[in-house]
Amino acid sequence: MARIEQDHFRFRQIVKGRVRRDLRKFMSKGEMLGRQGSDRVSIPLPQIDIPRFRYGGKQTGGVGIGEGNLGDAIGKQDGQAGTGPAGEGPGEHLLEVDVTMDELAEILGEELQLPRIEPRGKENIVSDKERYTGIRRVGPESLRHFKRTYKRALKRQISAGSYNPDRPLVIPVKEDKLYRSWKVTRRPESNAVIVYMLDVSGSMGDEQKEIVRIEAFWIDTWLRNQYQNVECRYIVHDAAARLVDQHTFYHTRESGGTKISSAYELCKKMVEDHFPPDEWNVYCFHFSDGDNWGDDNTSCMRLLREQLLPKVNLFCYGQVTSPYGSGQFAKELRKGFPEKTNLITSIIADKDAIYDSIKEFLGTGR
Repeated sequence: MARIEQDHFRFRQIVKGRVRRDLRKFMSKGEMLGRQGSDRVSIPLPQIDIPRFRYGGKQTGGVGIGEGNLGDAIGKQDGQAGTGPAGEGPGEHLLEVDVTMDELAEILGEELQLPRIEPRGKENIVSDKERYTGIRRVGPESLRHFKRTYKRALKRQISAGSYNPDRPLVIPVKEDKLYRSWKVTRRPESNAVIVYMLDVSGSMGDEQKEIVRIEAFWIDTWLRNQYQNVECRYIVHDAAARLVDQHTFYHTRESGGTKISSAYELCKKMVEDHFPPDEWNVYCFHFSDGDNWGDDNTSCMRLLREQLLPKVNLFCYGQVTSPYGSGQFAKELRKGFPEKTNLITSIIADKDAIYDSIKEFLGTGR
């Protein structure tokens, strides 16, 4: 491994360590969601300094050098911190580091100790995936790294004295050529669908929806790392349910009542029509503040017991604390399904509770 590759590898390890150390903080903030790319996310980190020696200024006396007096302060004392007019010096800088979604999922799994998911369904085919990870001295011309090859050829010609700035012709020879190398990993080609359901009645405010948005990002990050093909569907409901796109899911707010069974009915029909459980791994995540209309809890329990739970890998209910919600529905679920292994309930009091909620949801390995 070349020196530059060693330095880059070390830098990536430092970055991963910082992300892992501050993962709970990152999971409670939504700023990462605005920095998403197609397959990576930018994370703001305090500037990372590589350890090095620093030489102090020339000292002619004081404590530790020559004689000192009782009460002398140790170290350089040129001024008092926090006093005086505004200065011109730089403050703390943030460094934005790109982390791939696979790396982020790896950090998430290690920090939360999430088990690998064991997919079900008949389409659990294992395929080979090639990922370019380094540089080699040999390889096919189609993988030749043009920029690095050009630099090596240019350095060789300059050192040999054959480079003419007036006629800047750089001709690589065999020793100059570098090629991209790859690593083969085996991944299951299982299909998965994630069905998100959200209570958009008047008691669910913007703060509650922001919690749902952040938690859904981390759920997506983990499940997309576990499956080759992931589809997402979004259902909103108050007294009635409807299928919507992602933007509408996070920005709709209604003022009507709440009938949770309408969302479960729509979810059941969609799974039956488009995602048969013998071919798809089905994950359902429902977020609400716990309010429900009248005797609708009975209908919800029946739909879960007879229709949804037998067909899904995992059904997760996240109860987002709201000053207007009763919080009763989570109690009904725990009382009605005390021993169900694929039904998980979690109370999400605020953004700081997202970390523990995701661990509860995904820690089963289903």
